[in-house]
Amino acid sequence: MKKTKLSVSMMCADLVNLEHDIRILEMNHVDYLHIDIMDASFVPNLTFGPDFVNAIRNITTIPLDIHLLMEHPRIIVRSMNIRENDIVTIHCECKESIMENVAFIKQKGAKFGLALNPDTSIEEVRKYLPYVDVILLMLIVPGFAGSAMIHGMMEKVGETKQYLHKHKFDNIEICVDGSVSCERAKYMRELGASIFVGGTAGIFRKGLTLEQSIAQFLMSIQ
Repeated sequence: MKKTKLSVSMMCADLVNLEHDIRILEMNHVDYLHIDIMDASFVPNLTFGPDFVNAIRNITTIPLDIHLLMEHPRIIVRSMNIRENDIVTIHCECKESIMENVAFIKQKGAKFGLALNPDTSIEEVRKYLPYVDVILLMLIVPGFAGSAMIHGMMEKVGETKQYLHKHKFDNIEICVDGSVSCERAKYMRELGASIFVGGTAGIFRKGLTLEQSIAQFLMSIQ
């Protein structure tokens, strides 16, 4: 099984005291900072932009897991300081050439991620799989933190894993995003997920410190 990795959602962090939270994440050796960039068109919300990504880059060495929920991600991809070991994910449902974005992201040395909305199957993106490093499965309707997981989405993790194995794409990692609690993460780990986006359900939980939440979450995915 692939090494498990924790990607902590910055959308769910304390934005007023973001650097303080990032220092705690550094001390607890999280693998990625997950940054959602939305355009208010692909999804009905606006979050961060390239300036935010570049500012985060200036204060930490934690690799970034950049998720572009956008119809036209190209201009944003080219405005960010992308580095080796980052993950840059676009949606297969976007309105731009997937391969043009792949080329630029790979040229920067980053891993290329392809996100699937809940109603999109892995079969629909088969032609892109030779270029994909990470498949990101959305377990909720994308756009807002704290949304409820859609029924049946955890089973999609196992189906995706089986599909990748059948077609000899075992090198591709499966990332899960949306209402990923410790209990659900443990189950999805068994189904084949290896990267877990931790938000309000898994990391920023009421009544627990960040340190406590991270420790509990990491124990669940080992």
